[in-house]
Amino acid sequence: MKVIVVGAGILGASAAYSLVRAGCAVTMVDRVDEGRATAAGAGIVSPWGSPTVDEDYYALLAHGARYYPRLVQMLAEDGEFDLGYAKVGGLYVASDPAELDAAERRARARAVDAPEAGSIERLAPADARRAFPPLREDQPGLFVSGGARVDGRRIAAAMQRAAAKRGARLVNGSAELVMRGGRAAGVRVNGELIEADAVVATAGAWAPKFLEPAGVRLAVAPQRGQIVHLRLPGTETAHWSILQPLNSYYLLAFEDSRVVIGASRETGSGFDYRLTAAGVAEVLNAGLTIAPGLAAWTLHEIRIGFRPLADDTRPKLGKAPGIDNLIIGNGLGPSGLTMGPFSGAELARLTLGKPTELALDAYAIGAG
Repeated sequence: MKVIVVGAGILGASAAYSLVRAGCAVTMVDRVDEGRATAAGAGIVSPWGSPTVDEDYYALLAHGARYYPRLVQMLAEDGEFDLGYAKVGGLYVASDPAELDAAERRARARAVDAPEAGSIERLAPADARRAFPPLREDQPGLFVSGGARVDGRRIAAAMQRAAAKRGARLVNGSAELVMRGGRAAGVRVNGELIEADAVVATAGAWAPKFLEPAGVRLAVAPQRGQIVHLRLPGTETAHWSILQPLNSYYLLAFEDSRVVIGASRETGSGFDYRLTAAGVAEVLNAGLTIAPGLAAWTLHEIRIGFRPLADDTRPKLGKAPGIDNLIIGNGLGPSGLTMGPFSGAELARLTLGKPTELALDAYAIGAG
């Protein structure tokens, strides 16, 4: 089976990798746009205390967390180890003790069906600071040992490389969808027509334009996120826990004496690829309020990503209405790095006509 995957971020790279492992002839097409969400994101994989009340949304988060160890093992089999993924534990914090109590109840209830969540314990301020040293001195926390961090750039690149080792082809350029007889016949890239039995559209916030020839209206728009990277060379940060305030911000550390603070959520931004004073100030203030120990660190880098956000905030995974061989994955919003690899594997199963692990009806794509 010949399959084209348009968009090679974390979602598309996972779909391509899963398809080539299943024996498909895969072509990945990617335009490498500035502001790709995967390239900007540093992700937390620790959903169990999440305040989300949408059970279908949470199901993707939970399955995403469960899938990561499986993916890490598969990539290791293909000689890929530079993933930016590590289980370091998740530390939930809140200014209101009642919010932390509620997070603990959620985490313990969800962990019943999720042994990968690991152990759950309340930490006194001194212990919480051992998990994340820059944390404010009076802040207690809730520690969930199964929490992990991931670098979107590195793990997407690893899946691309692993797919290429198994025969996948990567084409850089802008893809135009080609329809024939009511089906997706392939794509045209750099003047070349590439034909296929199926097309998987995982082009993020740019996908609505790509899908126009199929008559599909995908109600997804870019949401700008500004993400701050701080460094203090010589600081051992490799094993610091993820810091998860019970709001829209997060802090996590990587091996290279670096801490990431994310992120602004600027709905209605369009593809405005700029750092703004308000956006950077918002993120820095949020981070330094909870972790004042970072105040003297060096401002190392600021990244911009355009999250693909659906108008109903629900991820979109499924076949295009009336077009069996056009598969769409989109709308993962701020949770793309958690959901992306599992969702890509689900898209691969759908493309192959195999049963998916989750019923995908809740994520169906609406017709235009």
